[in-house]
Amino acid sequence: MTLANGYLEFKQWFEKREFRPVMTRPSEVTRERIMKAAERLFADRGYDGTSIRAIVAKARVNQAAINYHFDGKDGLYREVLRAAFRAMTEDQLAHAEEAKAMSREDALHAFIRRQLHPLMGRDEYSRYMRIFNWEAVRPTPVFRSLLSEEAAPFMGLAADLVSRFLPGADSRTVTVASIWLMGQSSVFLRNRETLAQPPVGLVLDDSMVDWLSKQIGNWVVAGLGRRS
Repeated sequence: MTLANGYLEFKQWFEKREFRPVMTRPSEVTRERIMKAAERLFADRGYDGTSIRAIVAKARVNQAAINYHFDGKDGLYREVLRAAFRAMTEDQLAHAEEAKAMSREDALHAFIRRQLHPLMGRDEYSRYMRIFNWEAVRPTPVFRSLLSEEAAPFMGLAADLVSRFLPGADSRTVTVASIWLMGQSSVFLRNRETLAQPPVGLVLDDSMVDWLSKQIGNWVVAGLGRRS
C-alpha cells in the first residue's frame, strides 16, 4: 500500500464515522478568553475604568488579538453588552408563544418569575448586572446604540403582556406601564448583592425567588387589573 493510498483510506474511514470529535479552533478559544476577561473587568471597573492594557494582561493575549476579533475596545464592549442583554432576555423570548396561550394572570406571573431567575444564577449574571449598573450611572454611546437593537424584542414582549390588562390604552400608557412592570423586578436584580447583605439580608434562594415572584405578580395584577 502506498502512502497516498493509505491516506485516502484513512480519510474515507474518518469521513464515514458517525461520531466525530468536536474541534475548537485556537482563534475561538482566544476570543472566548478575551470575552471572559473583559466581562470581569467591565463589571468591576466600568467601561471608562477598563483599559485595553488591563484586558490584554488578564486575557493573556496581545492587543492585535483584540483588534482582530473585536476591532478595538468599543467593539469588544459591544459584544459583552450583547451577551449580557441576551443572557437576561433569551429565556423570556423563548417562551413568548407559550405565554400567549396562558391566561393574562398566569402569563404575568411566568414573566416575572423568569425575570427574577438570574437572582439564583451563575456568576455571569452578577457580572452582567454590575455592568448594567455602571451604565445606569454613566451611559456609554455603545450602550445607547445597542439598547434599541437588543432591548426591543423584550420590550415588545412586556408591552404585549401589559396590553392584555389595559385593552384600548394608548401607546404612551402601554410603554410607561411596560417600563414600570420591568422595574418591579429589576430593582432586585440590580441590587442583588446589596440586598443579600445586612441590614436587609435577603436569602436569594429558589424558595425566595418563588415567593418574591408571586408577591410582585399579585401586586402588579392588582394595579393593572384595577385600570381594566
